[in-house]
Amino acid sequence: MGTTQDLHPEAVVFRYSSMTSVLAVRHNSWLVFFIGTGDGQLIKLAVDKAYKPACPRVLYNSDDDRRVFPKMHLDPVDRKHVYMALRNQMVRVPVAQCSEHKSLKDCWSAQDPFCGWCESRCSFQGDCLQPSAWISISEDSQQQNMVSYQVEKSSSGERITLTVKVHLNVNGTGSLTFTCNFFNKRGDLCDRTSPAPAFPQCSCLFSSDQLPAEGLNVTVKIRVGKQNLAEKLMLTNCSDISGPPTSALCSQCMSAGCSWSNDVCSWTTRSANSEPIQDVCRLSQSGLNYSEPVIFSIEPSVLSFHGRNHALMNGENLDHVTKVRIQGHMNCSLKESPVWNHTGSSLTFHIPSGDKGSVSVCAVLPDGRCLGKATVTYGSSPSCTGLTPSTTWASGKRKIKVHGSHLEFVEEVVHDHAPQTIQTKYSSGTLWYHTPPFEHINQPVTSTVSLRVANQTLACSSQLTYHPDPEFTSYTAIKTGNDMRVTIEKRADKLNITTEEILVFGVQEENHDVECVMDTIETSNETDSVICEIKNTPNFNINSLRIRVGNFTKILLPKQAAPSLLIILVLIPIIIVVIVGAVLYSYNKQRKMAAQMNKQLDQLECDIRNDIRQGFVDMQTEKCDLIENVGAIPFLDYKHFASRIFFPDGGPVMTSCIKDIGQDAVKVQPDESCQALSRLIRDQVFLTSFVHALEEQKNFNVKEKCAVASLLTVSLHGDLPYLTQVMEELLRALMEQPSNSQPKLMLRRTESIVEKLLTNWMSICLYGFLRESVGQPLFLLVCALTQQMSKGPVDSVTEKALYTLNEDWLLWQAQDFSPMRLQVLFAVGTDGEVSEPLEVSALDCDTVEQVKEKILLAFKTKFGFPYNTPLRQMHIEYEKDGRFVPLKEVDASSGVLGEVTMLNTLKHYKVPDGASIKVLSKTHPSLSPQSSLKDDQNYSTKYFHLIDPDIDQDQKKNPERKKLKLKEVYLTKLLSTKVAVHSFVENLFRTIWGTPNLKTPPAIKYFFDFLDAQGESKRINDSDVLHIWKTNSLPLRFWVNILKNPQFVFDMEKTPPLDGCLSVIAQAFMDSFSLAEKQLGKHDPTNKLLYAKDISQYKQEVRAYYKQVRDQPPISSSEFKEFLHKESKKHENEFNESAALRELYKYMQLYFDEIKLKLDQNGAPVELKEQLQHVKSLFDSLKSCSWN
Repeated sequence: MGTTQDLHPEAVVFRYSSMTSVLAVRHNSWLVFFIGTGDGQLIKLAVDKAYKPACPRVLYNSDDDRRVFPKMHLDPVDRKHVYMALRNQMVRVPVAQCSEHKSLKDCWSAQDPFCGWCESRCSFQGDCLQPSAWISISEDSQQQNMVSYQVEKSSSGERITLTVKVHLNVNGTGSLTFTCNFFNKRGDLCDRTSPAPAFPQCSCLFSSDQLPAEGLNVTVKIRVGKQNLAEKLMLTNCSDISGPPTSALCSQCMSAGCSWSNDVCSWTTRSANSEPIQDVCRLSQSGLNYSEPVIFSIEPSVLSFHGRNHALMNGENLDHVTKVRIQGHMNCSLKESPVWNHTGSSLTFHIPSGDKGSVSVCAVLPDGRCLGKATVTYGSSPSCTGLTPSTTWASGKRKIKVHGSHLEFVEEVVHDHAPQTIQTKYSSGTLWYHTPPFEHINQPVTSTVSLRVANQTLACSSQLTYHPDPEFTSYTAIKTGNDMRVTIEKRADKLNITTEEILVFGVQEENHDVECVMDTIETSNETDSVICEIKNTPNFNINSLRIRVGNFTKILLPKQAAPSLLIILVLIPIIIVVIVGAVLYSYNKQRKMAAQMNKQLDQLECDIRNDIRQGFVDMQTEKCDLIENVGAIPFLDYKHFASRIFFPDGGPVMTSCIKDIGQDAVKVQPDESCQALSRLIRDQVFLTSFVHALEEQKNFNVKEKCAVASLLTVSLHGDLPYLTQVMEELLRALMEQPSNSQPKLMLRRTESIVEKLLTNWMSICLYGFLRESVGQPLFLLVCALTQQMSKGPVDSVTEKALYTLNEDWLLWQAQDFSPMRLQVLFAVGTDGEVSEPLEVSALDCDTVEQVKEKILLAFKTKFGFPYNTPLRQMHIEYEKDGRFVPLKEVDASSGVLGEVTMLNTLKHYKVPDGASIKVLSKTHPSLSPQSSLKDDQNYSTKYFHLIDPDIDQDQKKNPERKKLKLKEVYLTKLLSTKVAVHSFVENLFRTIWGTPNLKTPPAIKYFFDFLDAQGESKRINDSDVLHIWKTNSLPLRFWVNILKNPQFVFDMEKTPPLDGCLSVIAQAFMDSFSLAEKQLGKHDPTNKLLYAKDISQYKQEVRAYYKQVRDQPPISSSEFKEFLHKESKKHENEFNESAALRELYKYMQLYFDEIKLKLDQNGAPVELKEQLQHVKSLFDSLKSCSWN
């Protein structure tokens, strides 16, 4: 055995106390490390070929201390992202943010090996197309400037050489253009003996006479490829830079292109090194007599990565310190903070934000030196998860305990209703504070609590509820020996006050106070009893109590004692007089009440008359002024349309059957087992036997039948003529079944495999007609309905609308509303710039969330593409008196009825017509992200909008919300909505049953002829039966599904009120195909009555349509096969046939014996049964892992 050889590192490039994972990537000459840490950071470290590291950068920083798991992976596709795992989280982090840099200088200053300048943008090298040059940082990681220079004086002293070097690296094809031009105020500076430029440097020779004593301004224009650079230099006589050898003088010398050696500035020699300025000048001594500062401690020395205000440095000789310098790893990310409150032994400064980990701190003197050494450690961000107690009284000063993590880093607390910050106390792991007052409240109000850390505001996940101050009503005092027991009565509330929070003092006449020691608090439904004792005061009598709860103070008088007999005798005649007076007063009051009730009834009658008149006006003046053109229609591609028809419930089977976009053009060869099964199902005897065997099983339910039909559709999608042939055979068999003795009921439902096959077949064959003809009128109808609903109020909680076609979704409780036009400004960048105003129509009763939705819709309608920020990350503000006021769904000013909170509206915020609204993204630095109120499971019971909760309230507070509303008065809104969209409905219907050029889609003509032939073969003479078969096959099976589910066709979301309208239209559509003639009356549902007069006309058009289809010349078998072949070819490779075959085999395996028995009954040849056994053997031989 050989001896073990010790391994030594080539170089130590980075130290960190808690590295948990490392991923190394080679990029050109750089080695880039991605380092995961135990405190939840992802650090990027680039190392050059000489093993010199660049400054590390933090790419990801978790708020808490979750460690990064050991394995990290670079994205194998674009190599631009790193996948890292933390507890309960997988994160995809970009390796660089090249596109953020807008100039060559910014791109270079990022010092990122992944980023380079290409033409006019900063990009990854792979995104820079040839022959463009990709200009990146040089292979030397230590350069501070993109262009550096040196001045050198010849030995004779007559000539000066100015050498300029660009620290760039250029990748690209073809020869590189590199030129330099040197100018002073007289013109060209260089003489003709100057050497030609050679990338990356160029030189300029000129006479020393041209360098005056005050210095020489030189402009250098450099061209690298297509990029132009300009540098202004100030050349100085190196010998003139003199003085005490300080680091500042050294920096001045080096910056002028001179050489610093032995504490003296001199001309550069050819042998001079090119070390960075900070390395050369670091050791220079100060010529000024400052006492060296010494740092003993920094308080706090551990803080969150947000930083800390008002940190304290303790030490000695701190008098002359001008700044505090904070330096990260390898002296990178240097930051400086001013200081104040010098005492010589201490000073105050701010600690700026930083990355997690330890950094060094030193004190900067006026001569530039930084002396003294201390360490500060950045930790995670504090988080607030709860507050105890969760309630407080209006006067404030209740002690609240904050729950969460890293709370020792919190500096202050802020309430959203109070502008001032509140000091906190932290001890023994507990953070607490006293609540501020909330003035002028008479009902519960919530207040959002946030933590202040440095300059960051972090919201708590729970809110604090303010209740009115406690109400103490009276007290009784009972002597018990030398002690006095005091019982104080208090109205029951939800404050849950404890004995520690109440201070009680007994008060004598001469203002002598004695404390009443708290004993207990007894609670009940209506009145609480607060019990305390005044001890060892035998001769002490109290006249009143002074009760203090936080900032609330109450002087309480005792309960009045029972009156004496004499007082009672005196009071009797007074009581009689009062009773007589009360009777007279009551009589007069009843007269006034009767008059008032008559007045209210008159007002009520007037309100109802106005509502009816307004409904009549709406009906008579409603115009079809809705959209006529919607631009590009967002059609779903074929495979996503078809998959939603095949698998309406979604799920993993649907996902596995759809190929990714990148797979569409690639034909994947199925494995041997799938190929064998594919050949087997292409035998018609087997496939019909397979279907019948499955359907004969009692435990084979409808859902499984639909799944098998769709799997067969996917598996045979490439051979539609064969699929059509099988479907016809199965339909004939279905018609022969004894259960179908009632021919009018056939194909009415989807209860067999062949009926689902027919649905899928219609969807495949009619997709072209749907896309080319029906798609536009359907989309216009959906847009028209959406616009019409938005013209009136929509309740945000129940989603009922004033303008609808469906009585079940009618918002008949709506209050008065006014239309508004808002001028919406979109924030651009982070410096306060805004876009040109966009006019958006809204209603004053719209909630903040509804306003956001209308802004997004208006943006998409105008520009043709969606706004780049989703609704949940949007934040809107309203301009009031020159400042912007945030608009929120719920805040401290929201109305509350009982326990239910009203959502804020534009009317609530008193936003006027024509107001300016600014849109911000919640990724904006000043905003913190919030979840939507609709995420709350109890959203519909905790909040209300336009429909009041069922709670008694004082009508005087909000009389307009208590007006009597009758649902029947608002039924006219259904009719006005119908009028508005009627032309769109008729256009859609007539496009569906129209026959352009007297020719219907081939599939409809072929299948209707097939049904006619079946009726003839079965000698069915009743034309109504054939009409019903055709209706059940096409409109009921296909068109109604499309009408009710436009999201199957378009990339859109279907809202509940839109679904309600579409259901009414779909019902009218199906009634047009009905043969029944029913006389409707006033007791029939409005959904039927709305289109009752139109149905008779539609029925005539439908009969004419069926007749036109029947009268058309028949389509030949060969023509229809050619049509089916084209459809198969058109959508080739869009489905994962192998996945569908594997799912299909699961059913074959489950009913294998039954399928074999059915083949025997049908007299199948032996070869077919052997083929079935062969398929089973192939699938059985697969390992279990291959199924995943």
